[in-house]
Amino acid sequence: FLLPFPLLSSSPAPFKGTRFCLLRFPVLFLCPELPVVQRWSGVVKMGAAVGDGQGGEEEETRQAKEMAAARRRWETLIREQKIKTLTPREAGYTFKLTDKVLLDVRPSNERQKAWVKGSTWIPVFDVDTSSDLNGLSKKAFNFMIGGWWSGSSTMSFNKNFVQQTEEKFSKDTDIILVCQKGLRSIAAAEQLYNAGFENLFWVQGGLEAAEEEDFEREGSQAFKLAGIGGVSEFFGWTDQQRAQAAKEGWGYRLLFTGRLVGAIVLADALFVGAQSIGPLLQQLQPH
Repeated sequence: FLLPFPLLSSSPAPFKGTRFCLLRFPVLFLCPELPVVQRWSGVVKMGAAVGDGQGGEEEETRQAKEMAAARRRWETLIREQKIKTLTPREAGYTFKLTDKVLLDVRPSNERQKAWVKGSTWIPVFDVDTSSDLNGLSKKAFNFMIGGWWSGSSTMSFNKNFVQQTEEKFSKDTDIILVCQKGLRSIAAAEQLYNAGFENLFWVQGGLEAAEEEDFEREGSQAFKLAGIGGVSEFFGWTDQQRAQAAKEGWGYRLLFTGRLVGAIVLADALFVGAQSIGPLLQQLQPH
């Protein structure tokens, strides 16, 4: 089937829209970014990143309006210089050469893969660890709509984000906010601005837009790969890995080609084995 596969834009300002590509895949599945307004609504409302899948067109319309309103607020804050914009390279130099704080607001599953040495971590969203019925149903829904493919987790909003930041820093501290793509960090910057923080800087495009030389990295993965996961990461079928392969050459590509060939061979063996079991069981049955 040919499926529309929406992803957040890789442009420096990710809240300016989405882009779409087509994937050819042998089975029908739903992508975790469908619909786009559900992905946005968690950041806009600073609530759970994955909903319960209900609400219909009326709910989607309301969320789309909230998304548009948030985008206008963020653009106004940036235009009026209430939140200043830095490229990843500018942020790296600024963090190294000044006493500004680098505040990483990513969830733990991204932070543990790669982080900037010396940065402070206070997630605005984090992986939902609840085990009640509601939490489990959200996790199951997230997995079914594509979490298995993208590795995306159910997130919960950190209600103490502003309080935790206030406990660490005074409101006149120069704070550079960064996330993986730039969306959660601009939403977090708005929260801090509304709480009275005066000197806020937003890293446009997030760590995914950074080159390795822009920051001193700690962790096992490249910055650009910290936000991917699931089956798509295992087989190297993400935009970030394709870009990495273009830089590193055939050695990098052969790793994922080998995984794909191995999976095909395994699937074929299982199929042949399943076909052989039926006749064997019939022969074992007493006549």
